[in-house]
Amino acid sequence: MKTIAISGSRRGNVGKRDAKELRYEGKVPAVLYGGSTQTHFAVLAADLRPLIYTPEVNFVEVNVEGAKTQAVVQDIQFHPLTEQILHVDFMELNEKKPVIIEIPVKLTGTSPGVKVGGKLVQKLRKLRVKALPKDVPQVVEVSLESLEVGKSVRVGELKFPNFVITNNAEDTVVSVVMSRALKQAEQEAGKK
Repeated sequence: MKTIAISGSRRGNVGKRDAKELRYEGKVPAVLYGGSTQTHFAVLAADLRPLIYTPEVNFVEVNVEGAKTQAVVQDIQFHPLTEQILHVDFMELNEKKPVIIEIPVKLTGTSPGVKVGGKLVQKLRKLRVKALPKDVPQVVEVSLESLEVGKSVRVGELKFPNFVITNNAEDTVVSVVMSRALKQAEQEAGKK
């Protein structure tokens, strides 16, 4: 998985007034937890853009005044009107402890059902994956090669060697439904 490096400075005071001053300076208050101690720090809002405004999931190398830590974004708080980033939570990664993270779904191949006029409907764009940090995939690939009209791929049908998908097994990831044109063609063929 790709890693993005960000650096920040430790926060002396933790509170509303301090956080407001940081945001005024173009910085975002953040916290790193999951290790032995919590670290409160501030990072430039511009440094967070490639990490947050992307469909991809990335690991983060957090550098707080020389102390480097591997982490993942756990939570982001946005202002309800301006969409400004208010706060970011990072969770420290442990190589021996599995992490649960949402990974984008990538559809591969061509569905025979779509070739005959069916409509492809993708219900889930991301799946929750549980894996050790070294085994977390960049994307979850779902093959469409055997998907006929009226058929679907459910979460329970997806099996991978290095990670487990924790979504409900009955959830539909992608399906091929009958399009209006295909229904109409079948009705006209039935009348003859």
